Order: sequence, then structure tokens, then C-alpha cells
Amino acid sequence: MIVLLRIAFASVLVAMLCVTSWASSVVALWSIPREVAAHPWFVATLFDAYFAFLTFWLWLAWKERSWLPRIAWLVGILLLGNIAMAAYMLLQLSCLPTTATLDHLLARRNA
Repeated sequence: MIVLLRIAFASVLVAMLCVTSWASSVVALWSIPREVAAHPWFVATLFDAYFAFLTFWLWLAWKERSWLPRIAWLVGILLLGNIAMAAYMLLQLSCLPTTATLDHLLARRNA
């Protein structure tokens, strides 16, 4: 399972880096037309994404024992979204042997 999760989160990281690079090369983030930025579904999607980011961060904040990494990861997640989340998961997974269970990943706090 750990190997599968490593592959999954590496895929998310690569895909997000590729799509973000592509989108950035086509149009700057701050150049989103007002019609798009004010569209109700655009706003709803942003709320959905950021609530998911905060939900993930609550688990991360429980897992981490120090405030410095908690705050650093919060800033990273709020700025980079799934790129930061995939990076965090890959770091956590790199500390586990391939024979570890999901309990080791999800339900145990970091030292």
C-alpha cells in the first residue's frame, strides 16, 4: 500500500507541476478575466478547494508536534495547494518502510 501511495502522490505532484506550468505559460494568474473570477461556480470551487486544504492541514497539524512546521505547511498549502499537499505526503511516505500499514501513516504522530 505504501508503494501505491508513493506512486499516487508522485503522480499528483508531477501532474500539478505540469498543469500549473502550462497554465502559467498561457496566462498569468492575475490576468483572470473579471467574468471568470466573479462567476458563482468559480467562487464555489475556490471555497471547496480551500476548505479541503484546511481539512488536510488539520490532520497535518495534529500529526506535527511543533508549531514551526505546522505554520510553514499551512502557508505552503494555502499558496500551492495540492503541490504542497503531495510534497508533504511524499515526505511522510519516505519515512516509512514499504511494509508499513496505513495506521503508521494516518494515525501516528511524528516524533
